[in-house]
Amino acid sequence: MYPFSDATTVTSTGTHTYTANFIKDYCIGSVPHGGYITSCFMRVAELHFATTLKKQNQPHTMSMHLEFLRRTSIGPALFNVRDVKIGRGTSVIHVTLFQEGGDREEVAAYITNSNLITEEGTSFPTGWKLEPAPPSADVRALKAGTDDTWKEQKSMPFAIFRRASQHVNFYFPKQGQRMRSLADQWMCFSNGERFTNASLGYVSDMFPQILESYRTGSDPYAVEPLRDAKEINELAAQQKGFSSAWYPTLLLNLDIKKLLPEEGVEFLFLRVRAKQIKNGRYDLEVIIMDDGGDIVALSHHVCMVMSAQRNLQPRSKPADKPSKL
Repeated sequence: MYPFSDATTVTSTGTHTYTANFIKDYCIGSVPHGGYITSCFMRVAELHFATTLKKQNQPHTMSMHLEFLRRTSIGPALFNVRDVKIGRGTSVIHVTLFQEGGDREEVAAYITNSNLITEEGTSFPTGWKLEPAPPSADVRALKAGTDDTWKEQKSMPFAIFRRASQHVNFYFPKQGQRMRSLADQWMCFSNGERFTNASLGYVSDMFPQILESYRTGSDPYAVEPLRDAKEINELAAQQKGFSSAWYPTLLLNLDIKKLLPEEGVEFLFLRVRAKQIKNGRYDLEVIIMDDGGDIVALSHHVCMVMSAQRNLQPRSKPADKPSKL
């Protein structure tokens, strides 16, 4: 499979313009995965602050807000950057993603960068912890397949449609999720790559679809008893399940709390939870932690429930205009 680091490569074409190429391997249906797109934005910010804004010495994305205005597509992409606020502690840039020759504005983001190594200031312990508590895990046992409470789900539902999920190994609680409205998981790249801060966008959007447990009446991701992909897909089809649904993200916020090691980490823990599912719209709270129990990042999404046909239908073509790519 196409390595994540290569799939998110961006190239500078000027002081404030960058290009990328979105590939099929990281799609949901025909649409590039939202977390994959988010990581591409992070790579743009990384390169912009390493070149144009190098003097600021603010190499790390601290927070970002993305609005997904239109469906993205496989192929060339143009990122335009505007320096909104340049400061000593933090700087803010506005990044817009265009496709179709530069005529289709698809995603807009505000990204705040700082230096997480030199960051200092008021700090207090809050006593916060995950409630309900997830089962304990030993990442070495996870990798060996010998953990007592977690097990790898090797037959993820509709992996062909959700191609972007095939790059990750998922580990779920053997006794099932604590609540239908939440999902806990451990994850690692299936090709041995390691998670860095630039991959946190992808991580923040890579999890079981909670609505599928409501739609099918049971957890299709359950590892005990282990189901094969054929059984999972047949069950979903019988119960008018999730094969007909698409869950696009309208907006995504990401708040990065910790700088991962430069060489990356192998495993990350993720909890995703919905507070309200109503009228075809729902929220997601995502908590990302490392194997030491530290919060790495927090994310919040606003999502929609749509027919998969909306994902696959042809896009309208913009009027002929000179290309900006």
